[in-house]
Amino acid sequence: MKAELRSLPRTLADLVAQHLVASGRFLDDDPELAYQHARTARRLAARLGGVREAVAITAYLAEHYDEALTEFRAVRRMTGNHEVIAMMADCERALGRPDKALALTKDKHVHDVSEATQVELLIVAAGARRDKGQTAAAVQMLEVPELTKRTRAEWLPRLRYAYADALAEAGRTDDALVWFHRAAGVDGDGVTGAAERAAELEGLEFTDLDEDDTVVDDEYFEDEDTDTTTDAPAEDADLDVDNADGDDTDAVDADEVDADEVDADVEDADTEDAGLVDADEELGDEGLGDAGASGGVGREGDEVVGESKGDGE
Repeated sequence: MKAELRSLPRTLADLVAQHLVASGRFLDDDPELAYQHARTARRLAARLGGVREAVAITAYLAEHYDEALTEFRAVRRMTGNHEVIAMMADCERALGRPDKALALTKDKHVHDVSEATQVELLIVAAGARRDKGQTAAAVQMLEVPELTKRTRAEWLPRLRYAYADALAEAGRTDDALVWFHRAAGVDGDGVTGAAERAAELEGLEFTDLDEDDTVVDDEYFEDEDTDTTTDAPAEDADLDVDNADGDDTDAVDADEVDADEVDADVEDADTEDAGLVDADEELGDEGLGDAGASGGVGREGDEVVGESKGDGE
């Protein structure tokens, strides 16, 4: 495209390039707007094959099939690019001319196009057969080795989906379900919708929940916010106070009883302490000395350990 734009004055080339870039950016989200940008570029530079191809593709995606078909023919004539033949056949089919779509599948340049274009042309041809009521022939056309080919090419999920769809129309529901699942297995982006078709055949239903569809139960939140406890009447409060006073009186009496028991325990403890003191007096200094000689605690014990250490040295 840059090489073609060099044939234009610099200012005009920049303007055409801007419209082509804008057309490419809007191609997926807004095909109609992309088509309008491409038409503007064609008005400025209709002699450029790349510009005519941009108009053809955007017109095809925006479903302006008559204009798209005219532009595709111009592209083939101007550039010798035959990769557009599958889209040309699809335009013929969309315009209700399945016979002309099938005629394009026999074009002399069919074998010169890429594998992807050949597969797309096969899918279109099978669709044209179905348009003519020849469902069995469509199924037979799609039974090609490429169905089981190990590849990550973009055409594989489309080919498997077309085959499954033809099987479903032919009444072979079980086989169609198998191939819808196989198509979904290689369609990571979900472009074909094979997973939804498989779920439909299995009796499942997908439901999309938007934020507006979410139902909020106001009564639930009101019940949650409401305090379930209620204030007691004044008379009940007075009764609670009286009962509390009675409980305190009982607690005081219990404390007095506990105090008498504590005094008795203290006296018993004093008696036991006195017994311990007498036992210590009976031991005397000899008892401490014996403990120190056997390595016990106390100053005399420390001195014994010290002497033992000195003897060892």
